[in-house]
Amino acid sequence: MAAEGYGFLGLGIMGLAMAKNLLALGVPLTVWNRSPDKCAALVELGATAAKTPAEVVLKSKITFAMLADPAVALTVALGAGGVLEALTPGKSYVDMSTVDAETSATIGRAITAKGARFLEAPVSGSKKPAEDGQLVILAAGDESLFHDATGAFDVMGKKSFYLGETGNGAKMKLVVNMIMGSMMTAFAEGLSLAEKAGLDKSDLLDVLDLGAIANPMFKLKGPSVIKGNFPPAFPLKHQQKDMRLALALGDEVAQTMPVAAAANEVFKKARNLGLGDNDFSAVYKAVTDSS
Repeated sequence: MAAEGYGFLGLGIMGLAMAKNLLALGVPLTVWNRSPDKCAALVELGATAAKTPAEVVLKSKITFAMLADPAVALTVALGAGGVLEALTPGKSYVDMSTVDAETSATIGRAITAKGARFLEAPVSGSKKPAEDGQLVILAAGDESLFHDATGAFDVMGKKSFYLGETGNGAKMKLVVNMIMGSMMTAFAEGLSLAEKAGLDKSDLLDVLDLGAIANPMFKLKGPSVIKGNFPPAFPLKHQQKDMRLALALGDEVAQTMPVAAAANEVFKKARNLGLGDNDFSAVYKAVTDSS
């Protein structure tokens, strides 16, 4: 492992933090990003920048990816200059992006057809947990690769789950993010209702924190929402994408999802208001918008 090291594809808010933590292992790290300038910070810390995903795979025994959406995940894995071009038996690909199960399965089939190993491993957590190595990793696919990637997972996350066949990790992540998005929308409505009813929103936060529905998300996001600050720990456009994919999963298994469907509409409104690059808690602005 030390001779070939790791590769990492996708250096956005999450990927950059995760790749930095991999450097702590002291093994060679080769990185790539569609915008090459994002590689600079990691190169300064000792990583090597590559020009294509294929070049990363050539230099790495295990290549990790953290990409924006299913379309990007498919292009990076299967497109020109992509992961598939450089895969050979003995190499492995771990896609940590949040995608639907069908996308993950499509990538997995192509990878394994080359004699390589594939694991999906989407994560639960946003910018701060990624920086602190406190993500929850939801892996599925090749179980031997799950075990071989444990050292990397241990510096990126606080707990790793092996969930069985490819697709189960993607499904679990969508369920988690669907619940999170629905909760955030209800939280935003509650804050807005409190304000319009003449209540102090800070008092509401204190009351919530002392009751049965206290949770880290309300405690973390509440003060920023009240101040109207929405720095993107988890961009709203990605939350809405996950809501859309979760609803599609609901269609697939004939699960009614009226709460999630309503929340998704609020996130879509927020995107139409130009809030897509803000934190997903900016859904509050869609709730309070009177247009």
